[in-house]
Amino acid sequence: MAGALRHGTMRAGNLAVVLGELDRRGPLTRAALADGTGLTKTTVSKLVGDLIDAGMAVESGAVRDGERGRPGTAVRLSGHRVAALGLEINVDYLAACVVDLTREIRVIRTQPVDNRSVPPAEVIARLRTLATTVLAEAAALGLSVAGAVVALPGPVDPITGTVHRAPNLGWRDVAVTDTLALPLPVVVDNEANLAALGELWFGSGPSLGDFLHVSGEIGIGAGLVVGGGLFRGAHGFAGELGHVVVTPDGPPCRCGGSGCLERYAGQDALLAEGETLPGLVARLRSGDPEALESCTRAGTALGIALTTAANLLDPDTIVLGGIYAPLFPWISTSVTRTLHSRLSQMHPKVPALVISAAGTNAAPLGAAGSVIQRVIADPTPLLPSPPAPHQEAIG
Repeated sequence: MAGALRHGTMRAGNLAVVLGELDRRGPLTRAALADGTGLTKTTVSKLVGDLIDAGMAVESGAVRDGERGRPGTAVRLSGHRVAALGLEINVDYLAACVVDLTREIRVIRTQPVDNRSVPPAEVIARLRTLATTVLAEAAALGLSVAGAVVALPGPVDPITGTVHRAPNLGWRDVAVTDTLALPLPVVVDNEANLAALGELWFGSGPSLGDFLHVSGEIGIGAGLVVGGGLFRGAHGFAGELGHVVVTPDGPPCRCGGSGCLERYAGQDALLAEGETLPGLVARLRSGDPEALESCTRAGTALGIALTTAANLLDPDTIVLGGIYAPLFPWISTSVTRTLHSRLSQMHPKVPALVISAAGTNAAPLGAAGSVIQRVIADPTPLLPSPPAPHQEAIG
């Protein structure tokens, strides 16, 4: 029995090594996979066969490994079967997307809806309906969804699936995972952290260096990527940029403090009463003075908060996402001006300010991408179990 367990553990580890190599460097021949992983060619061929049978890899034609020798058959990740579901609950919308193993977006849906002052169970029921619709679309494409991650605007416990507090939703200690009750594994995580991962995997990626991704919505969150990984802080609550104090004696905030950044640069502060984001963009394009001044004020406040973040964290790049992506042409000037005026004396290089390439879909994409990362790290739950070792009868 111990030998069988060791064999199973070794197989799982080797499958993850091969799948990870295909993810990072594929397409690759079996010979190249053997060289890159240190496994024997026989072992690699067996593992590749298992991955092909499970729909995670596919042969993609002949390639030459070097100057000499016969061409080999290349193997690459397959997007035809295994997929992941990313979900988001935000203050004024729900979102869902399906991403396959190659990280191609196969389905994406956004549903505008005001979730403020609505009982959490009702909001989660709406999300379940959206998720069920998207899962049906994925099944029609021949995709099998391995799991889901839900993005939420507030500190969460990913182990229990509980939102500790989401002040802009009015939620406290809500058990999302149990209430959602989808027929697949579900994890809950912070929206801003997942948006940063969405930028890493679906946006500009490693070219950003260490970066701070700012998610502008009704609330404002930030996710910090360091060395290609997410920095969560000691208790998983890092990145609450919206509650950095810009003016100590400013207006009260839903978090219980006063003068928080959200009150100056959140969506509610930017939009006129009854206005939509496309409406604000249209006014900005037409040169409306009030709209331009609103963006300047918000950009200055955002720049002040980001100065504090830059002094503490020293990122290479600051990425503006969420509503700040479509507003970037009008908000970035005042943000950049504030950063340079406050940082240039002490910092030889002020962080570059760039627009999010993942845009407003960063959080659900990061959520789906998190599932894909887990599959690549451990594909064995999606593979058929190997036959049990033969045991002779004892007479």
